[in-house]
Amino acid sequence: MTDLSHPDRLAKVAALREQGIDPYPTRGVDATHVGSVRDGAGSPDEPGPLVGETVTVAGRLMGLRDFGKLIFAPVLDRTGRLQVGLQKQRLSEWWPLRKNLDGGDLVAIRGELGFTQKGEPTIWAEEVTILAKAVAPPPEKWHGLTDKESRYRRRYVDLWASEGVQDVFIKRSKTLSAMRAYLEEEGYLEVETPTLHPISGGAAARPFVTHHNELDSDLYLRIAPELYLKRLIVGGMERVFEFARNFRNEGVSYRHNPEFTMLELYEAQADYLRMMEVTEQLIERAALAVNGTTKIEFRDESYDLKAPFERVRYTDLFSEHVGVEFDDEEAVRGVAKELGIDDHGDYWKLMNDVFEARCEPHLVGPVFCTDYPVAICPLAKASAEDPRLAERFEVFIAGMELGNAFTELNDPAEQERRFSEQVASKDPETPGEVDYDYVQALEYGMPPTGGLGIGIDRVVMLLTGCDSIRDVLLFPAMRKLVEGEADESAQDPTESKG
Repeated sequence: MTDLSHPDRLAKVAALREQGIDPYPTRGVDATHVGSVRDGAGSPDEPGPLVGETVTVAGRLMGLRDFGKLIFAPVLDRTGRLQVGLQKQRLSEWWPLRKNLDGGDLVAIRGELGFTQKGEPTIWAEEVTILAKAVAPPPEKWHGLTDKESRYRRRYVDLWASEGVQDVFIKRSKTLSAMRAYLEEEGYLEVETPTLHPISGGAAARPFVTHHNELDSDLYLRIAPELYLKRLIVGGMERVFEFARNFRNEGVSYRHNPEFTMLELYEAQADYLRMMEVTEQLIERAALAVNGTTKIEFRDESYDLKAPFERVRYTDLFSEHVGVEFDDEEAVRGVAKELGIDDHGDYWKLMNDVFEARCEPHLVGPVFCTDYPVAICPLAKASAEDPRLAERFEVFIAGMELGNAFTELNDPAEQERRFSEQVASKDPETPGEVDYDYVQALEYGMPPTGGLGIGIDRVVMLLTGCDSIRDVLLFPAMRKLVEGEADESAQDPTESKG
């Protein structure tokens, strides 16, 4: 057993077995949810239909208050808490076994629903069944930074020991459901594409690399599903989406996790303007489904997610907040030097680093930043009005980028040229080889297409008011503890990446 196990609780497991009681029975019980029982209790003045009826609930004992011949304890399941009363006079045969009961145990309680003298809805137990004996005690309280580390590591405790945590993940589920419902209304088809890719592509990021023994070749955990989804547009599926688990071998911070969820979608006969409409609807509908309103509070500021969102051009922001034009190489390099941004020779990457430092903090939003320089958009179509710019936008709320969209490049020769430029740059965040299979797919003809990717984890942060991405991930990335090391010794990774 682990060092969390307590000898006195282990002794109770043995005592139960000696008395012929399995502390970990195979079968569960047919129970009513606690929330339904509470709703059916009504109040002492207006008793509900379940008062006086025999009901069964199953859940976790959250504490025991022993008054000698009477024990009170709340039972918790996923729908809430309800008090149970254990009386010696009702449980005379079982009463000696009460010594083997502890807070944290999973139990089934069958009894009559009523009220205490203080008017608290209570099940007066007639039968108590242990469903799983807890040999690790529940925490008295989680608090502070070091305990937050423990909470992330032991989410299986955090979900029932910390108030409001489970609500965050219920809201996360509602977010996905609302987005899925909207897309299906719009005629999109949900699909699944490979997680293991022979070539890392679809975004600029460092990939995780693995090796397939049978094929004797390296494969990459996907950094984005984009190129496979657009192959489906070539195949005539016309409107597709995927909630994709993506992997990027990068830093950990309040808004970055190496494993994360993105919604990506593509629509034939559409462009980035249509993708703005889709983005507004996805976010607005998710807010309404989760909170019943488009108004949210995040980091002590108020935002309204109701469409339409503001629109500003990348180049205008650059001129306003950097003070020079985006393609004035000498001036931009000078600003980068002032900001202490490393110059590795790639001007366009440096230019965008300057934009992120100077301009993105002003993107309070909700706002679309549009028309990015084509040099940093290898998969987007250039603007017919200004070929220096691409038909691309990013959506920002609270200064945080939530999504990215293009009018998709569908010229195979131009796509091959841009892929070749990426390879020649030898940037570790771009593919090391040209994806000729994708170029070949474009040679068969891809219709004009709009594409969009939205970071689900960040959207959930906004809708739940959570300050860190780790609060909206059930199991965030954590440094592995060495044997014998306590959770509290691990540091909280906060600002290792922007």
